[in-house]
Amino acid sequence: MAHSHDQAGHSHGEENLSDRQLILAVAINVLLTLAQIVGGILSGSLALIADALHNFSDAASLGLAWFARRIGRRPADKLMTFGYAQGEVVAALINLTTLLIIGFYLIVEAINRFAAPQPVEGWTVIWVAGIALVIDLVTAFIVYRGAHDSINMKAAFLHNVSDALASIGVIVAGVLIILYDLVVADLIITLIIAAYVIWQGATLLPRTVRLLMGAVPDEVEFDQMVENLRALGGVQDIHHVHVWNLGEHHRALEAHLTLVDYSQTAFEGVKRRARAMLEKDFGIAHVTFEPCLATDCDDALIPAHPAPNNGKNTVGD
Repeated sequence: MAHSHDQAGHSHGEENLSDRQLILAVAINVLLTLAQIVGGILSGSLALIADALHNFSDAASLGLAWFARRIGRRPADKLMTFGYAQGEVVAALINLTTLLIIGFYLIVEAINRFAAPQPVEGWTVIWVAGIALVIDLVTAFIVYRGAHDSINMKAAFLHNVSDALASIGVIVAGVLIILYDLVVADLIITLIIAAYVIWQGATLLPRTVRLLMGAVPDEVEFDQMVENLRALGGVQDIHHVHVWNLGEHHRALEAHLTLVDYSQTAFEGVKRRARAMLEKDFGIAHVTFEPCLATDCDDALIPAHPAPNNGKNTVGD
């Protein structure tokens, strides 16, 4: 059995964004959350509290990203033989679940406020949301340094930009309350923020679950990959193909190969060509191949994923 191991590395974006800067961004967002909650209670603005909870989810997200980065740097050991990169995906699942809970909570609170409106102090809303806007922009600037080459940091950057837009929405609600006594504007902004939070969580959750379940990476075309392997010189057929993600960015594959020539030299040549092709065309760098005689291998690959509700079992071998 042969292995090709891809050493866990870090993107230039993650190196540009130091742990100290990430912690600073977390601290700023936690202080902002506390200020917004106090401001929301004093002013009676549910939109401020909604924005506060959104900012707190950002702080938690950045904090978990920092923690997952530290864990992910640990080398593989006898407990975690593939390393700790999957911790980042677990952190993402926690963040997204929290986002959904917050979103639905805000909708319930907004509906209750529609049924029993409460007075809102517009100037407090404007001042607190204005401070929040400045802090959101500062945090986005800090995170932007790491957003070029890291999808996680890019997501965090976009999250902070969306917070800035939410703060602008809260300011608009405060202005409408002052000018027209339009208290309902506060609740409308709350529902918009809640809908965005739920959309954000629901959009990213399926990918996160697929990563944790060991699904074929989204960017890998399974059938094309199998055909490319079969087309390699010296390969008669391929069976028992499994491909999955190691964490978010690294991919692994294992497969049984039926060979034309079972000599050690021929097998080494096939492995070398297959590894080069898989890394170049599909970004798969951790590869395990096992040779098998045609009489020892069945003819089946992993079955195709069936259409919903057809009653078939989707579990592969």
